[in-house]
Amino acid sequence: MLLVRGHGGGTTLTGTIFERGERAPSYKGAPDEDAPYVWVCDAFYEVESGGSETTIDGEIKHVAFESPMPRGFETREQALESAREHVRTQFARVGVAEADVEIEVLKEEPSAEHS
Repeated sequence: MLLVRGHGGGTTLTGTIFERGERAPSYKGAPDEDAPYVWVCDAFYEVESGGSETTIDGEIKHVAFESPMPRGFETREQALESAREHVRTQFARVGVAEADVEIEVLKEEPSAEHS
């Protein structure tokens, strides 16, 4: 598993790339189980009212979340490129400039209970 984490505006967003041989989540809308790499991450956007309150760049904003949209990819590079783009897009949707978003990729080893 790879964790793709974006930092910007004083907050963090993390999504997961499930790699070849790992079991990606299965639910309505999940990609074909045969996809070697599967990216899963929340999607959100700013709303005028309602939603969840969060502080971004010192300002309280209201955000609404969409259902995660898992996507399957043939290569690790494609999955990573899409993950980085997705994270930057989510931050842009709440007013954080792309240049202000730092992205890191962390390797997460599956725990014994998930193997």
